[in-house]
Amino acid sequence: MKPMSKSPLQIARATYQPKLPAALKGNVVLVEGNATQSVANQVEIKELFPNTYGMPIITFNSGEKKVYPQVGVGVILSGGQAPGGHNVISGLYDGLMALNPANKLYGFLGGPSGLVDHEYIELTKEIIDEHRNTGGFDIIGSGRTKLEDVAQYEKGAVICKQLGIKAIVVIGGDDSNTNACVLAEYYSQNNTGIQVIGCPKTIDGDLKNEMIETSFGFDTACKVYSELIGNIQRDANSAKKYWHFIRLMGRSASHITLECALQSQPNICIVSEEVEANNMTLNDVVESIVEVIVNRAKHGLNFGTILIPEGLIEFIPAMKTLISELNDLLAHNEDFNAMNTDEEKRQYVKGALSPVSSEIYRSLPKGIAKQLTLDRDPHGNVQVSLIETEKLLIEMVAKRLALLKAAGKYKGKFSSINHFFGYEGRCAIPSNFDADYTYSLGYTASVLISEGKTGYMSSVRNLTAPASEWIAGGVPITMMMNMEKRHGQMKPVIQKALVLLDGAPFKYFAAHREDWADESQSYVYPGPVQYYGPSEVCDQPTKTLQLEKE
Repeated sequence: MKPMSKSPLQIARATYQPKLPAALKGNVVLVEGNATQSVANQVEIKELFPNTYGMPIITFNSGEKKVYPQVGVGVILSGGQAPGGHNVISGLYDGLMALNPANKLYGFLGGPSGLVDHEYIELTKEIIDEHRNTGGFDIIGSGRTKLEDVAQYEKGAVICKQLGIKAIVVIGGDDSNTNACVLAEYYSQNNTGIQVIGCPKTIDGDLKNEMIETSFGFDTACKVYSELIGNIQRDANSAKKYWHFIRLMGRSASHITLECALQSQPNICIVSEEVEANNMTLNDVVESIVEVIVNRAKHGLNFGTILIPEGLIEFIPAMKTLISELNDLLAHNEDFNAMNTDEEKRQYVKGALSPVSSEIYRSLPKGIAKQLTLDRDPHGNVQVSLIETEKLLIEMVAKRLALLKAAGKYKGKFSSINHFFGYEGRCAIPSNFDADYTYSLGYTASVLISEGKTGYMSSVRNLTAPASEWIAGGVPITMMMNMEKRHGQMKPVIQKALVLLDGAPFKYFAAHREDWADESQSYVYPGPVQYYGPSEVCDQPTKTLQLEKE
């Protein structure tokens, strides 16, 4: 096979040695804290996870050298891509080799399905070295297969026994780590001798708590998006004639949108959690945008930037009710699926909804209404990423401005451009922060495995300090869980972390957004991710983390 062509940056990054917490640079001793409990529904969660509930938080310190027995480990990349996944595997591999050079690491191909279908490769030094400090999940591929059936667990146990695998590392988001927790409990209950460790991945930033300060990939993705936003703002400030409506990834929370606002200071930033808390309607959101546009027009500023979270539409209470009704209505609905035309489907839906939801559905542009009835995701929910919320807002804002112009209350010009930033950030070369953080997470997982732990998530904290001062250890996955309704049934899942309206990042944003709305010169231009240079340029964590620590 011909060697792949590489850019100068790829070649240089291959030699970068990620930084580690001091405790991981030598011999490690585990310090166990107090027993833990789930974040909610303690009785139900304890009953479902009798073997892995209540375990203590673990912290690593430096200690005396130990001799660890040889282990085989399998690793799975699960869910959407996030910058740094390859470094989790690199850190896991290096940690295993440092603890016992006879250890082996296997990668299950294509996500969790690789475990079930027995598709794997042995990850050798040559393969690992080829993927150090690179973006993407292409080393073994990823997938969204859910591990929720006993037959799947048993098939996984068979291949683990054949390969001598004593532990599985699941690298994924909240749903993937929920699956990891269920798998750990099943293998523990059935005395298979197979441990399961999770690693916190998602660019959305909604897998976080006191022990998981951030999920990996969030830093890099936000820096990539913020560069693009800054470039657009420089263009807007130069052309002075376009309003840019920019939708950003983040279905279940607005962390990405808020972080990008903190980095780039746009004229308008909508935070879904605030919309829901204030019980705002879609028209309320439109009016808040129109107010800024009209005010800027009075000063001759007929341009600006608006950041919109991907999941906004589900946080508008009335729209949330509509979507919930649609999810129930369209679940396994053969009559609807058999209909041939969009108009036929539209009429059917209007007649089947409650009066209030039907009225909202009728008021939506036909294109948006159709997007709400497209195929559901694996959880049975509307695929929010397919809903072009930015186009919906543009259409509604334009209509409102036309009415104001006719009434003599608006004399500006409104021209719009829409954008959606998503895949641009998921596989970027990881920032120094994410390269270091993910490598430390993988290395931490290797120690948890060698110490015989299961049902834990790899945890690295104190992330605003230099990497040498980071605190490594493990947190029981059950500690993060609560009960939620999925497919009509209550199931244990990791609780998603939303933007806290009383948290420091949102408070900072709220205190400054009026200035950002009025002054065109408030724009910040972050520029591209920097890998070499002063630490204050290259190694800084997100604004969110910095404000939370302050």
